[in-house]
Amino acid sequence: MTETLRLHYAPDNASLIIRLALEELGLPYETALVDRRNKAQHSKAYLALNPNGTIPVLETSDGTLFETAAILMWLSEKTGKLSPEPGTPLRGAFLKWMFWCSNTFQIDLRYFFYPEKCIGEDEAHQAQVRKMFRQRIETDLDMLEHGLSQTPGLAGAEPPTLLDLYVPCLVRWTTLYVDTADQRWFELGQYPTLYSVCARAEGRASTLAAQNAEGLGPTPFTAPKLATPPEGSAT
Repeated sequence: MTETLRLHYAPDNASLIIRLALEELGLPYETALVDRRNKAQHSKAYLALNPNGTIPVLETSDGTLFETAAILMWLSEKTGKLSPEPGTPLRGAFLKWMFWCSNTFQIDLRYFFYPEKCIGEDEAHQAQVRKMFRQRIETDLDMLEHGLSQTPGLAGAEPPTLLDLYVPCLVRWTTLYVDTADQRWFELGQYPTLYSVCARAEGRASTLAAQNAEGLGPTPFTAPKLATPPEGSAT
């Protein structure tokens, strides 16, 4: 691939996973900030790119792409990297966990972060939703730990796969936004496979590039701190 891609991003949002993939693949790209403080994701111009009003969007010569998993798979298919080859033994398990991360774990995190999207503005109802989705996230972590530990090579090995980029971000957001100061419950060390994947990711050049671009701090996955981005806002 020789084209320059354009990533519409907000710091420490789902676009972070796409940035990591672009960096890992060494692809030329430029970024366009979606300023969440001004609700730019709901602007007419942005909705023309992504009618869902969600982040990220990737502009390509094949058209404008949205949905995190779809963008990741497109990048993998275009380059022939970051996923097991079709027809190989790991391919089915890789696809299963990739789409589970996107359709289950990430969605559970989203509803924990934004309960008003499914329950409205009543704070008592929002608290109930958060309680329910925290329980779901605890189950998600157990499932992911078991799944990756039972299938070596899906993540935490060489060559890396898209799961090596996706999983650390999900763990990061769980630590920052679900394991709240008044309700501590998540200890990454209790999940040795996930910890190994996160620790390995912190040594990758792609992570360093994202740290610098989005202000993620020195240990963005194993001991994350709130982002201090040079532009835009993570929330």
